[in-house]
This record gives sequence, C-alpha cells and structure tokens, in this order.
Amino acid sequence: MANGCVPGAAWPWPPAATDPANAGASPGERAVLSRLGHLRVATLETAVPLPPRLAGRFAWARQEPMVGIGLQLTGECMITQDGQQTVLGEGEFVLYDTARAYVIEYPKPSRAHLFHLPRRLLAVPDGDLERVTGTPVTAADGFGSVLLPFLRTLADSASSYRTPVADRLAGSVADLVGTMITQLGSARTAQDADTPNGRLLRQVREYIERRLGDPELSPETIARAHHISVRYLHRLFEGEGVTVGRLVLRSRLEACARELARPGLSVAEIAHRWGFGSPAHFSRAFRTAYGVPPREWRARRAAG
Repeated sequence: MANGCVPGAAWPWPPAATDPANAGASPGERAVLSRLGHLRVATLETAVPLPPRLAGRFAWARQEPMVGIGLQLTGECMITQDGQQTVLGEGEFVLYDTARAYVIEYPKPSRAHLFHLPRRLLAVPDGDLERVTGTPVTAADGFGSVLLPFLRTLADSASSYRTPVADRLAGSVADLVGTMITQLGSARTAQDADTPNGRLLRQVREYIERRLGDPELSPETIARAHHISVRYLHRLFEGEGVTVGRLVLRSRLEACARELARPGLSVAEIAHRWGFGSPAHFSRAFRTAYGVPPREWRARRAAG
C-alpha cells in the first residue's frame, strides 16, 4: 500500500499493540488494528502527507490472496492497481486485490478504514472481481447504501466482538461483499455486451476458463479459435489491466492453489491437470506468484 501503513508488509497478525508504535507505522501516522475471525480491520490516521509505498503480492504476512476494501472517512486517498488510479473522497470506498501489486497514497491528512478478507470466502468468479476492482462506490450506488454504513459501524466497534460473534460478522461481510461484486460485475457485463468488442472479450474469457487444463492454451490458439489475429487479441485486452498470457497463467495458478488446499491429488497431478507442462515449471511459477513452493503452501493450508 502507500502513503500510510502497508498491511501485511510490516504489520504482524494478530497485532501486539494498537498504538502509534505499531510495526510499520511512520511518523505522523497512527494505526489501530483488529481482527474479526477471517476479517482483518485497520483504522488508519495520517496527520501529514506520507510518501507512497508499494504493497507486494499477498499482503497480511503473505498468507493468502485477499480482497481489500478501502473506506475513506476524511481527507483523500489514491489507490493504483493494474495501471488504473482511483481517487477516493470522503464517504467512498473501493475494492482492490492483494494478489496483484497495488499502491495506496494519502496526499493529505486523512482517516480511513481498511478491511482485508480472504478471496476464497467470497464465492465469486475471478472475472467478476477483476472487473470491479478500482471502481469507487458511494452510499448512493445500489448495494453501497447497505455495505458502507455497515462497514463503518463494524470498524468502529470491531474490538468489542469476541468469538463466535466475530466469526459470524466476518461471514456477513463476506456475503455482503460477494453480493456487491456480483451486482457491480453484472452491471459491467451488461455495459460490455452493448459493444462487439465487449461481447468478444467475454467469449474469450469464457473460452480460457473452459480450457485452462489444455497445455496448448496460448494467445495463438485463443486467437485462432476466435478467428482473429494475435495482435487484435492483445489489443482487446489493453484495457483489462492484464495480458492474455498473464491471465492464463494467473487463472491456472489460482486453480492450482485451490486444489492444493484440499487433500487428494499430488502436486505433480495438480500441475498436469491445470495445463502445466512439467512439475518444475509449475513450482517455479507458483513460487514466483505466491512466495512459497506448492508443497509449503499445501502444508500451511493444512495447518489452518
């Protein structure tokens, strides 16, 4: 993240303290951290503008991919991900994805709530999440009228809840965020469907999802299947924040990560099932994306 604390890059969980001496805090910055089951909550106060910082993949101690929600209370916030910058004013919030590098910048004194929730709890397609990250939401925007006041109240009283109430509240947040992602994603899909390129892009994404296990899946085979040139295919994805090749690789790795969290197939079998030509190639790609080898990821998931 940026101008402000970097959740996960420096903040251990559970936090040992809730004062300005928090690890990761800078002069002129105060962070109060709480945890509600799987939901991590931080209230951030910056008394002065702070220089941007980059948050790497898998914030919050690199445990797993998270969906972040930045809720601006006072001041101004700028969130940049996939080359797209979103400016938040008071009373607005935005979703971001910790699986991809992002920056949060506070150019003036501010107060904000930050929430991080495991992606696996949302039960929404990856494509829907990708379409809505970076979209500012206000209380006047459909489901935002329900979610915004709920999140604000929850953050202000987070430290007062104990298990099992905290767990149930975290589940409620996951349900509400998942519903909002579905609503926003449906609206984007409806807009895309109004253009030939939008319809073609959706077809290409669906084609990729259906054929992730095909080791021959590549920009060349995708373009050929849709009777377009590779150059046109790349142009089609220019506004998507990810190249075709990276989308294929990321989707495969996410499918493998979900498989590794469950007992059953070996690492080599999972790699083969999702289109990797060799276990060694899969292991290198997985470690680059997730920070740990596949076997260590599986062991951590098994340990909870």
